Amino acid sequence: MKTSAPPKHSKIVILDFGSQYTQVIARRIRELQVYSEVVSFDLPAAEIKNLHPNGIILSGGPASVYDKGAPQIDPEIFSLGIPVLGICYGLMQMAHHLGGRVVFTGRREYGAGMLHITNGSQLFDGLGNQLDVWNSHGDEVTALPKGFLAAGRTESSDFAAVEDRQRKLYGLQFHPEVAHTPRGKEILQNFVYHICHCAMDWTMGSFIEEACERVRRQVGDEKVVLGLSGGVDSSVTAALLHKAIGDQLTCIFVNNGLLRAREEEIVQRVFGENFHVRLKYVDATERFLTALKGVTDPEQKRKVIGNEFIAVFQHATEELLAQDRQNNARKLAAASPSGGGHGHYKFLAQGTLYPDVIESVSIGGNPAAVIKSHHNVGGLPEKMHFELVEPVRQLFKDEVRQVGLQLGLPKEIVYRQPFPGPGLAVRILGEVTPERLSILREADTIVQSEMKASDWYYRVWQSFAVLLPVRSVGVMGDQRTYDNTIVLRIVESQDGMTADWVRLPYELLARISSRISNEVKGVNRVCFDISSKPPSTIEWE
Repeated sequence: MKTSAPPKHSKIVILDFGSQYTQVIARRIRELQVYSEVVSFDLPAAEIKNLHPNGIILSGGPASVYDKGAPQIDPEIFSLGIPVLGICYGLMQMAHHLGGRVVFTGRREYGAGMLHITNGSQLFDGLGNQLDVWNSHGDEVTALPKGFLAAGRTESSDFAAVEDRQRKLYGLQFHPEVAHTPRGKEILQNFVYHICHCAMDWTMGSFIEEACERVRRQVGDEKVVLGLSGGVDSSVTAALLHKAIGDQLTCIFVNNGLLRAREEEIVQRVFGENFHVRLKYVDATERFLTALKGVTDPEQKRKVIGNEFIAVFQHATEELLAQDRQNNARKLAAASPSGGGHGHYKFLAQGTLYPDVIESVSIGGNPAAVIKSHHNVGGLPEKMHFELVEPVRQLFKDEVRQVGLQLGLPKEIVYRQPFPGPGLAVRILGEVTPERLSILREADTIVQSEMKASDWYYRVWQSFAVLLPVRSVGVMGDQRTYDNTIVLRIVESQDGMTADWVRLPYELLARISSRISNEVKGVNRVCFDISSKPPSTIEWE
């Protein structure tokens, strides 16, 4: 087997068994300035070794190790000589494959608990004798494999923390990665720094340098085209590619009619006038709205929008190529063929982020359910003949913002709140019509302006309006109304993987509600969404 060169920085590999917290583990490790990478649970030991990790973490998961078809690890991983930390299901895997005993207790331990540390494990250095922890499991280790010792116990388990110091194998029945284990980050820190000997070498400065190198190596002298939306992801991708390859990049901005107010003006000003990026603007509003007529299913909306975008984008790329040939015929005639299906536009850049990749795909067949499809994940239809360039695919949203700042993007772009690829279509429940778009766009503009005026806009993850297919009776003046309902969705989050609703001042909520009811024709009721993620998603569709 060919062995790859050792990486430039420390690395923790996380095997994903389908836990809703896998992404949180990855974030916690990166907060320690150590690179983390999520891989499928069934990656063979030889391939993991070839990744040159300093340490391995086994995530939790919803299955029982004895279930038929339950995800199972390659047990050779425990013989690589690389430190391993098993969390919850990861601990059960460790015990199961190394000769211990795991049983289903018949009771699910979920919620807060107290860990009593029993043998001074290096995992708990500097943390005292007792820790508040968060449990979420139904199985329990009742007998340890040979060589293991108990490192901590809870009221319901004698083996809540275990270790084999000689082989550097560690297991926790609780979840150190969640906020409900207050000192969990310190446990991970002990594992990453003191047991795995990782260096704090994951910085956005080093990422930019490596990403530019990687892009130049992949692209060579070819041209790259990017669908620019004006959101943080595509904007940072554009700035990063512009730094790496300059005029080899061309951006296409498609107005699908589902954008926020004045979106097209902002994008053209920032990238065309300020950054001097080559930019082609296409207004395809009518085409998208026609295609969406009668469509009410959320996934179908995303598919329709995705398919239309591909068609519009493809046509725009062909127009660019024709223009290039016309304007620079002699130069292009002398150039070597690119080998791509679109002549010199061989590569398509996308602002795919790590949470998109993890949330959209069941990695290696793991049992985590696909929550929703993302418009920029999973490759492209074969007919497009592009090769993908995804320079920020390794990053979480807050890391992307840091990269944007370092690249000199303005605050209004870098700290923009996330906006879905399908735009306002997935914030209109039911059919998307010009009238309903107008109502939502006006309401959303009020939400944005009031959030900015009150200095709350940059303090939250997202704040937006949702239009429901619900009409209710109201009174305006002396007249009865029967109009639409707007929902306010305002959440705080670190990376979009988990979120909580924001406790906005009542005065601000009242002002937003009053303005929407009075200024937006067709709305007579405003509600406030107080759901967290999980169990809800941030967007409504």
